[in-house]
Amino acid sequence: MEEIRIDVTKQTPEELALANEQAKHIFKFNHTMPGTAEYDELMHRIFPSMGEGSIVNTPLTAVRPHMVKIGRNVVVMPGCLIMSAGGITIDDGAMIAANVQLISNNHDLFERQVITCKPVYIGKNAWIGAGATILPGVTIGDNAVVGAASVVTKDVPADTIVAGNPAKFIKRIPPRHECSAANEEDATMQLGLDSCGD
Repeated sequence: MEEIRIDVTKQTPEELALANEQAKHIFKFNHTMPGTAEYDELMHRIFPSMGEGSIVNTPLTAVRPHMVKIGRNVVVMPGCLIMSAGGITIDDGAMIAANVQLISNNHDLFERQVITCKPVYIGKNAWIGAGATILPGVTIGDNAVVGAASVVTKDVPADTIVAGNPAKFIKRIPPRHECSAANEEDATMQLGLDSCGD
């Protein structure tokens, strides 16, 4: 994965103007009544690449949010920090719990004004637990679960649970047919790990 390097002291006037505009939108978003047309309009202005049925809850901290792609039916809970200079993709159906940090950029050890950037990818139907941190260059596989307060430094395969600092493999998520069946009468099913009796 190729690293992108950005010297933040050499941003163009256009880049600085965009950052200033985005900061103002985010401040206003954080002080707007949820569930209103204004809230929805600001949310989509901050994240222009956002799928149908998705929502980002406030408060939000984001830098370069135009570098974020959000799929359909994504939920981002309050307190999310999004550092997206390297690019962040949150795919369809992903759940981002409260106070998660998605960080796609770091600082060079010797030239601290240079940020080093690698993309972060959150797979379809992945679940990132409260307070977890996803570091630059990490891919979270489809249907994976990251435990609360985990620090993820390496890719997480699909259909697995990881937890800890640094995050380590806990268990595989079995295919749905190995779990308890859905209630066919009302088409509801258990959510989360309970569906397998955990």
